[in-house]
Amino acid sequence: MAFVGHRLILSGSLVEVTLAVKQAAEADGSQAILVFDDATGRLVDVDYRGTEADIAERVSQPALSYVGRYRQPPEEPLDTAEPAARPSARGKGRPKMGVVAREVTLLPRQWEWLASQSGGASATLRRLVDNAKRSGNPRQQQRAGQDAAYHFMQAIAGDLPGYEEAIRAVFANDRPGVERCVAAWPHDIRTQAIRLAFQGDASQSDQED
Repeated sequence: MAFVGHRLILSGSLVEVTLAVKQAAEADGSQAILVFDDATGRLVDVDYRGTEADIAERVSQPALSYVGRYRQPPEEPLDTAEPAARPSARGKGRPKMGVVAREVTLLPRQWEWLASQSGGASATLRRLVDNAKRSGNPRQQQRAGQDAAYHFMQAIAGDLPGYEEAIRAVFANDRPGVERCVAAWPHDIRTQAIRLAFQGDASQSDQED
């Protein structure tokens, strides 16, 4: 999502947001434009140089494309390389995901289990992570929303009245308290702060302002 000052100009895909930022910057280069990751609430940089086609092509390319390798005990050999990671083996379809190489230390029996799964260790571990994210417990989801709201509010609302009280209310999971603290904030900022903090739409009365 992209803000010009306290006004939301667009919430959408990275390509859409980047194009909106380009248009806003070209219309008035003096305006402060902030772009946020809609999932984490953190500030992100966007590169809006070139034509719309240039931007679309650049954004669609992954910044990193490495094959993850996982450390394993010598007595449990396991080839973690995946054929799908070789560019020559990939046909048309979804662009290749950026994969970052890290180390994972497991017990022999755990490597043995991974070796028995289809797709190799890397694919299996990615599936496990994705499944865990989708089925995360409510407390984890709540904390993620609180963190996202905190990063967003810290970047854009630090000088607004009631900021510190609003942050405390967010981490107390006190929605009425948050709504009370941000009532005087610009509409777009308070709407997004509440949405991030509580992983849902702002109150109906706020939407009707």
